[in-house]
Amino acid sequence: MSLNYIKNFYEGCLRPPTVIGQFHTLFFGSVRMFFLGVLGFAVYGNEALHFSCDPDRRELNLYCYNQFRPITPQVFWALQLVTVLVPGAVFHLYAACKNIDQEEILERPIYTVFYIISVLLRIILEVIAFWLQSHLFGFQVHPLYMCDASALEKTFNVTKCMVPEHFEKTIFLSAMYTFTVITILLCIAEIFEILCRRLGYLNNQ
Repeated sequence: MSLNYIKNFYEGCLRPPTVIGQFHTLFFGSVRMFFLGVLGFAVYGNEALHFSCDPDRRELNLYCYNQFRPITPQVFWALQLVTVLVPGAVFHLYAACKNIDQEEILERPIYTVFYIISVLLRIILEVIAFWLQSHLFGFQVHPLYMCDASALEKTFNVTKCMVPEHFEKTIFLSAMYTFTVITILLCIAEIFEILCRRLGYLNNQ
């Protein structure tokens, strides 16, 4: 019985009840994860090693890098992806435990409402992630970072630090913002698809 739950949960996650939901899961979700996993590592993988300040001292470089990056972008975007997946995963787990077919989700009002709530939660989480990303990383990576290292040693005061491959990082940052916006638009479009199909079911009855 437990294997049947797992099978239903797996199929629900891979094949949502809407066409837009399936597109988002199978195509866009895969592209986003590939982009982050492969290109994200290539762009940000060795950033800490090549981040250098004046004077070029290890403890100063580490101190300023931690100030420059309170959280590494790869970790932030990985957490964003996992967090955004949670509402849908919870809904499909509930559907699997109740043995609800994907077709039933849009046919029965109570399941439709629950599913719409999960999509709305995804939108809210994406908006929060967009806001956090803008505050943590901004919209552009500058070649120089002015680090306040006075807490480390008074002689340092404000020091200049070189940010490696700043132009590549700006492009990647823009791409991640674009992915977030597209995901939000897809979720909104999915809600409209659900409402249209619900109206279709009601008219047929």
